[in-house]
Formats: sequence, C-alpha cells, structure tokens
Amino acid sequence: MAQGDANFGRAGFRAIAPDWIGHGFSSKPNRREFAYTPEAFLQALEALTEALGLSRFYLVAQGFLGSVGVQYALRHPEHIERLVVINAPLTAQARLPWKLRQMGLPLLGEMITQDPLLVDRTLEGGGPYQVDDADLDVYRRPFLTSSEAGRALMTMVRRLQLPQVTAEIETGFQHWQVPTLLLWGLEDPWLPVKTAVTVANQLSHGQITKLDQVGHYAQEDWPEKVAAALDTFLRQQVV
Repeated sequence: MAQGDANFGRAGFRAIAPDWIGHGFSSKPNRREFAYTPEAFLQALEALTEALGLSRFYLVAQGFLGSVGVQYALRHPEHIERLVVINAPLTAQARLPWKLRQMGLPLLGEMITQDPLLVDRTLEGGGPYQVDDADLDVYRRPFLTSSEAGRALMTMVRRLQLPQVTAEIETGFQHWQVPTLLLWGLEDPWLPVKTAVTVANQLSHGQITKLDQVGHYAQEDWPEKVAAALDTFLRQQVV
C-alpha cells in the first residue's frame, strides 16, 4: 500500500505498514522456528506493537490474514483508537478461495508456491484490474530471490485455521465498542459485501463504506479511494 502510505503521510498521519513474518521483505523462518498459525502471527504483532511503543493507535487490517489484525483488536481493545477492516473474513460463511487454497495442497502447493507468477495470478484474480508491472516486480522479488518465500506461503495457507478465527471474531464483535469501519471493494469475488453489511449493522459503533470498481486488494486497485475513506473515518468526531 505504498501509494496509500504516501497519501497518509501527506495528510499528517504516521503510517506503519509491516510485512507479516514470512511475507514480503520480512524474515522467512522455517516452520520449526515459526509456526505460521494465526496465534503465531498474533504474537508477532503483539511483539511489534510493544517494540514500537504503540499504546493507542488506529489499526487497519486487510485480506485473509487481516483476520489476525481483528483478533489482535478484540484481545487488546485498550490499544485500539479505531479499527478499519478492508475485505477480510469476519464470519463463519467466509471460505478460502480455491486460488489460495490450492497453495496448501500436497505436491501441487509445493510447485505453484515456487512460481513467481503466482503473484500475478493471485492479485489479478481478486479484482477487475491488471496490477501495474512495477508493483508486480516488487511483489515477485521475494519469490525470485529465495525458495523460502514460497514455503512460508504454503505453510501459512495450510495453517490458516479460518473457522476457528472467524468464530472468535463473531463472538468478540458481539461486545465490541470501538468505532469500526468496514471498507469493502464491491468487486471482491471471494468475500461478498452483503456479509460486511450484516456485520456493520450488528456493531454498536460500526459503519460501512462501499468502494465501486474495487476488488479484494483494494489498496492495489484504487489506493486513492482507500486513502480518502480512511482519512474521512479517522478524522470523524466521536459522538
């Protein structure tokens, strides 16, 4: 979300956008050193916020691992000023799409997660656009430099534990009092907006903003729309 981060900086926010362990340019320990489960990612996020000395902050969570960010918020509401969820699984109806699920299959997953072009297929499978070549080059780079990136991705998919995670989120949201925005790309083929609308209506302080012509990876499809919606929500007065 580099362009969105730049927009945020110009708007006066301090934006911190880490790569999850095993992803992007973060370290990629083997599965004996890091479990690649939601609980392991959650503990890593807890350690990061503590290391950065973040006591109260806005949290933005996106995508299928964004559910870990929501878990963090539910377990640490004292740290969360506001929560934003962008196209992430929130209910038991959420399913990992085949395009991602196949990455965890025996043999097949081991092959396709070593193919740098899986980045293109995954990003472009989540929405209506082709991703800019310069951005794709950045996403591909970890897969071109080491086999560890593919192995980490495969292990994460195998250990995502989506039913357990969404069950925790559904239960936690029943008592959630922090202002929350669900920011949803309407062209997401994997997580329909109707579910997000239902969740937003059930939250005591929830609202939803729908993004036309935007898919699952909203920050890639239309970063200006995402940044504008975030800016509006984060500057709202509490009523």
